[in-house]
Amino acid sequence: MSWRDGGLYLVTRDRAESEALLGEVAAALDGAPVLLQYRSKSVDRALRRRQAASLLALCRERGVPMVVNDDLELALEIGADGVHIGGDDGDPVQARAALGAGRILGVTCYDRFDRALAARRAGADYVAFGAMYPSPTKPDTVRAPIALVRRASEALSLPVAVIGGITLDNAPALVAAGASLLAVISDVFAHPSPADRAAAYRSLFGRPGPRRESRTSPQEGF
Repeated sequence: MSWRDGGLYLVTRDRAESEALLGEVAAALDGAPVLLQYRSKSVDRALRRRQAASLLALCRERGVPMVVNDDLELALEIGADGVHIGGDDGDPVQARAALGAGRILGVTCYDRFDRALAARRAGADYVAFGAMYPSPTKPDTVRAPIALVRRASEALSLPVAVIGGITLDNAPALVAAGASLLAVISDVFAHPSPADRAAAYRSLFGRPGPRRESRTSPQEGF
C-alpha cells in the first residue's frame, strides 16, 4: 500500500530531547501511519540533522516514508523521501528540480485554491490545506473551509492533506470531503498510547488495525 492511498500523516512534535522524540515516534509507528514528517523549529541545525537522520533510519526499518518540513537542504543531505514546504520556504518548482522525480514534494496551500493549482503545475505530489480546526501548534494560523478540501479533491487529481486540530472525532468529516492524508500531531502524541491512537485512524479508511509486536524504545542513534 502506498501513502498515496491515504491514511494517517504523522507529524513529529518539536522536541529537543532526542531520545524522547525517537521513542515516541517509534511507538506511534507501531500504529502504521502512511507517512511521517519531521518538523522542528526550536533546535539548532546540528541537532536537527542528528534527529532527522535517526528518525529516517527508524522509518526505513518500519517501511514508512519520511519527509522533512521546510528544509530542502536537510532533506537532500540525509537522503529523506521528500520535503514539505510552506509559503516562505522556497519555490516549489526549484524544490521539484532538486528532489528529482522519485521523491515526495508536499506544498502547504493554507486556504488558497490558487496556490494548490500552482503547486500541481510545479510538480507537487500532494497539497495540504489548513488549519482545518483550532490548533495548539499554530493557534493563530489561517483557517481553511472543508468545502475547499472537497473542491481540491475533485479538481486536482492529487492527494489532499489536511492539518490543524485534527482528532478522531472531527476527522471523518474531512475524509468524507475527500481528504486522503490526515496530518496529526497532538491527537496521537498526547494520547496515553500513541500506537493505539495512530492505529485507530486506519478505520477511517476502511482498514483493520496493524498487527504489532512488542518493541523496546530505542535509546541510541543521537
